[in-house]
Amino acid sequence: MKIDSSLSAVVTGGASGLGLATVKALRAQGVKVAIFDLNEETGEKAAEETGAVFCQVDVLSDESVDAAFAKARAANGQERVLVCCAGGGNAIPTARRNKETGAVDIFPSDKFEWVLKLNTVGTFRCITRSAAGMMTLDPIDGERGVCINTASAAATEGQMGQAAYSAAKAAIVGMTLTIARDLARENIRINTIQPGIFATPALMKAPQKMLDALGAMVPNPARLGNADEYASMALEMVRNGYLNGETVRLDGAIRMQPR
Repeated sequence: MKIDSSLSAVVTGGASGLGLATVKALRAQGVKVAIFDLNEETGEKAAEETGAVFCQVDVLSDESVDAAFAKARAANGQERVLVCCAGGGNAIPTARRNKETGAVDIFPSDKFEWVLKLNTVGTFRCITRSAAGMMTLDPIDGERGVCINTASAAATEGQMGQAAYSAAKAAIVGMTLTIARDLARENIRINTIQPGIFATPALMKAPQKMLDALGAMVPNPARLGNADEYASMALEMVRNGYLNGETVRLDGAIRMQPR
């Protein structure tokens, strides 16, 4: 798919990190972009900085997502590109014994469910709405649109305490090919990026010693990933019309250790 000013795109989680880098890369090519994000302050700031449209959205809510797509399409027209970067997690052991009291605590089910709803269901909720909109368009060069998801190295090598996050991201990987098959007749592609350790704003709050150690874990190049590198991969997934139903690791060949 040709990336130019004729395209409209939606980027969830687009106010910071991987999402914001993708917004900037799309805008640099003239694409009309709508930023979907829960944080109004950072979302408005990102929109002003990039010339995008901000739509405040909670991906846990059907009504919120529907309203955001309506606003985005009113401003930019029907999107042909969806990039899903919204997500998050927690770090809670499956079961843990208190070293002092001997009491056993378990991972609360509601906190496990929240991570799956945010990452997996939230991503799927946006895909269904976007795909339905893309299906109203005529194909251009045989394509109606493309969706790009964000998984994580945790999908295959989750570290201790990441049971919920690993499950949520593994589900995104697992549904990618199935959705590609579902949408094949409509000429809509879908792919997933599986990032390793990236220098996102949240991670960069960690002590420098920890950041240096994380970077040293990466075989080559021995550093954290840059958000621009994620954005570059996302744009290639848009451009390359033969790339479909794939999950691509973007991690410097790292394989995560237990902790």
